[in-house]
Amino acid sequence: MGGLVYYSSASGNTARFVARLGLPAERIPTDMDAALPAPAGPFVLICPTYADGEGRGAVAKPVIRFLNDPARRALLRGVIAGGNRNFGATWALAGKVLADKCGVPVLYRFELAGTETDVDRVRAGLVKFWGEICSTVQ
Repeated sequence: MGGLVYYSSASGNTARFVARLGLPAERIPTDMDAALPAPAGPFVLICPTYADGEGRGAVAKPVIRFLNDPARRALLRGVIAGGNRNFGATWALAGKVLADKCGVPVLYRFELAGTETDVDRVRAGLVKFWGEICSTVQ
């Protein structure tokens, strides 16, 4: 199975979601001067949304910094987006922004720290996703 990379702010919602997945994952630090993870192979990015009411700023700056490196960006295979449904049309918008920009699919969207159903679906979905990816590689 491929890797997971995630970003979580001080609220910790995304970090709690990733911890409940029980899968190895690397965290993008909130400190803009900290060293960034260097994924060894293809990965899925889990990212919360921080958009204002107009959708601006949906992707956190540390995530942009991480993906600005062409070598890391080339390994990105999909995005899982978090958000808060209270924000209506901008809910989980970071996933769409990243998917469109990087040419990868949005695999799932969850609210805040996710539910047990979200965790089960993402875990099963990642197994299926990586199985499909691997079976197409010659």
